[in-house]
This record gives sequence, C-alpha cells and structure tokens, in this order.
Amino acid sequence: TKNTKPSLVIIGKSLHENEYESNFLKGIKVKTTKDLRWKRVDIKTINLLAPVLAKQLAADNNCQEAWLIDDNGYITEGSSSTAWILKNNTLYTTPLSNSILNGITRQSLIKGLKKNKLKLVEKKFNINDIRLSDEAFITSATQYVMPVVQIDNYKIGNGKIGKYAKIFRKVYMEAITLS
Repeated sequence: TKNTKPSLVIIGKSLHENEYESNFLKGIKVKTTKDLRWKRVDIKTINLLAPVLAKQLAADNNCQEAWLIDDNGYITEGSSSTAWILKNNTLYTTPLSNSILNGITRQSLIKGLKKNKLKLVEKKFNINDIRLSDEAFITSATQYVMPVVQIDNYKIGNGKIGKYAKIFRKVYMEAITLS
C-alpha cells in the first residue's frame, strides 16, 4: 500500500581478531557442492537460501566454507566468498560473469596484486585444477584473505598454509588502507 514504511533490520556479530588470526595460521577446509543459485548472482539480493544451504553442508562436514560448482564442473565462487587457487606462482579466480558477485574484497585484492605486479589470471578452474594447485584461498569482507588447506578430501600443498598466504594478505591490507 501507499502508506507502507520500509523496515530496516541489522544483525551484528562480534568478530574477534585473534579468532581470525588462529584460523589464518592453520587454514580452513572447504566442501564443494552443486551451485543451486539463480542465474543472476551478480545482482546482490536477499535470495540467499542456496548459499545458506551450501554453508550448512560445509559446517555439517567440518568445513568453514563451501565452493559452488556450476553445471559444467567449474567453481563459481564460495557460498559467502571468492574462490582462488595458486599454481606455479600465478593466482587464479573465476572471471566476472552472471555467475559470481564482484565483491569489494575481490576488487581490492586484484587492485593490490596489480600494484605489486603479482601474477593474476581470471580463468575458470575445476576440481582437477584444485588438486594440482599449490595453494588455495578465499576472500570475503569478514575473512579478508584466508588460506584453504583442504578441499573435500584433497589436501592443498601439504595441508598447511603456503608461503603466499601472508603475501596476499599483506597486499590486500595495503590495498584497503591506501584506498
């Protein structure tokens, strides 16, 4: 009706820096699952049922994040993050399309990588690429740059964070403080 006033709901959660640092130093685990979201995820909406179900599946499997797989077998992104893999000193992430949300954290890391002349390729990757990767990461507003040490039953590298984790986090933090 004409007289309906909009409502604003804000939910806050305290994030402790020492919890982030602890997770960063040991890395996180990721579970892959089919991407069930609608086909315009580049439009930020409140249509979050599919990502919430993916995140719950990850939690049920003792993982902190889920990576979503499209109908062609490629990783689109995380349920609440951007997915990245590193192979031969080159960082890969899915290129922009209707299938991913172009998040600010993603944009900031890319800006920092370019400024520091670190190799980045925006290219789709799949489970086989993940198995062959040297390191993996997620980025998000609450996780900044977070190393991934296991995806499904595959250990990334040796199951410990790699040498690029701290480099990429530093690059990201510099990009956001110099903006």
